[in-house]
Amino acid sequence: MGERLKNPSNPQVLPDGIWGEYEAGIKFKSGLGKRGLYEQGRINERFFIGDQWHGARCGNNRPLVRHNLIKRIGEYKMALICKNQVAVNFSADGVADTLSIREKILPLRAKLANGGKKAGFGFSEIAGSPVPEEQEIALVMDALSDYFRVTAERVKFESLKEQALRNAYISGTGILYTWWDDRVPTGLYADEARTVPVRGDISCEVLDVENVYFGDPNLDDVQQQPYILIAQRRSVEDLRREAERYGAPEHEVQKILPDRDTSYMAGERGRDEPAESGKATALTKFWKEYLPGGRGYTVKAVRVCRKVVVRPQWDVGIRLYPFAKFSWERRRGCAYGESEITYLIPNQIAINRMITASVWAVMMMGMPIMVVNSDIVSAEISNDPGQIIPVAGGGEDTGDAISYVSPPDFSPAFDQNISSLISNTLKQSGANDIVLGDVKPENTSAILAVRETATLPLLSVQNRYYGFLEEVARIWTEFWVTQYGRRKVKIRDEFGTWYLPFDGERYRNLVINARVDVGASTLWSEEQVANTLNSLYDRRIISPEQYLSRLPKGSVPDLPRLIDEIRNGSETKPR
Repeated sequence: MGERLKNPSNPQVLPDGIWGEYEAGIKFKSGLGKRGLYEQGRINERFFIGDQWHGARCGNNRPLVRHNLIKRIGEYKMALICKNQVAVNFSADGVADTLSIREKILPLRAKLANGGKKAGFGFSEIAGSPVPEEQEIALVMDALSDYFRVTAERVKFESLKEQALRNAYISGTGILYTWWDDRVPTGLYADEARTVPVRGDISCEVLDVENVYFGDPNLDDVQQQPYILIAQRRSVEDLRREAERYGAPEHEVQKILPDRDTSYMAGERGRDEPAESGKATALTKFWKEYLPGGRGYTVKAVRVCRKVVVRPQWDVGIRLYPFAKFSWERRRGCAYGESEITYLIPNQIAINRMITASVWAVMMMGMPIMVVNSDIVSAEISNDPGQIIPVAGGGEDTGDAISYVSPPDFSPAFDQNISSLISNTLKQSGANDIVLGDVKPENTSAILAVRETATLPLLSVQNRYYGFLEEVARIWTEFWVTQYGRRKVKIRDEFGTWYLPFDGERYRNLVINARVDVGASTLWSEEQVANTLNSLYDRRIISPEQYLSRLPKGSVPDLPRLIDEIRNGSETKPR
């Protein structure tokens, strides 16, 4: 209870003060561009998925054609950005990382792998002799690079990257939020008797930029923000349980009531919330609280509803804001990115209208308007093939009974203009026929060269994406060294699956850097890859192990076991 009453007069932890900051953020976002960030984001999403005639009053009889260039351009660019395999490598400032040190830590790494879960926390005990500090740190940094992959698999990082990238393309900004979840089971125990389970690990969530508010919207650097707000729609029952968990009195808990404040939630479907869902808007605020003298700070957070503190302020436990941001296009003096969809929409509308007009003109020529003389034709006309139409009068009246209105001539230049507009839109967006694969591969080398040149303008976006991944890695490292304490971390490498004795407190004061290394990607087919490897192996440029490890996945059954047999010299000779 004492924690709930701490700093009761500080407006930055009270619901009214936080709500005022939230409304100020809404006002700023609503003034961005011609339509505001919220409405523009909804329009962009509709055009991306193909709902491109939304709100158009064109009747129900006319076919409304969609030629969705926006989605094709976006999917091509997103695939190009994330097509390369990336690996995150960690290093510590002030600690040498030379080839000699790496060779020395290999035997120690092998001993740790053989020790498994039974290995203690003393590296010297496992090695049988004192281990120099630089070798220990080099080994830990190297192992954390493998542990990043293990953690990425657990939190489904590939899916999170795809969501953040898609959000960035549609709304201009993708944000990944990482937090400490004390409910995550680890399968580890703090004692030898395995009676005290170790619980808690990082969890991740992709946030919509519409629901994230930066304290200084003119500052692009997330870590320099004075505060950051997250708006969430959560069930009242869930919020009440959380408030009770953190000591809220009953009369405060009952003040948490449902509301219908969905106008500023992300997405077209975000506003279509069932009335019976019983949700309320919860705001979580993060800020840096500086120590006396300004020599350090801690990141604090608080969660509130309209009138109630759901969770009183707590220490996040890391020295960084747990948010990684990726902007598709940067705008100077703005924390929020820009989407290229906003400026492709006029072209998309023009293309859809022109194609619809072309289709309608062809239909009118094939099925022209029928004019019926009702004085001569009394039966109902259905225009069905083979219909018998009774005509009142003589034979001379038959020609006047039914006639057709000839539509005006349709200029062939109209279709040429459509093709030209589509081609120019793709070309100006950096997605021409070559990069989209719409050409016959008659000259592979020339196509690859032109394709490589066409993708160069995306390098700046790609580099921002790699910077986003590095920021995620730094945030994860902060949680590892501040929240893990002493625990075994799971490593999966060439030695198999083993557990590294990790004491986060020993490495907490290190300046740990994260670097994204981009693996080479190829535009060649698997057959071409295999042919190239065959040529290298025939010329004895590569070894059998190097040859097998680079074959396309699935080409050789039980490939890891085969490589291991070759490495150990135990391959079976044919009879």
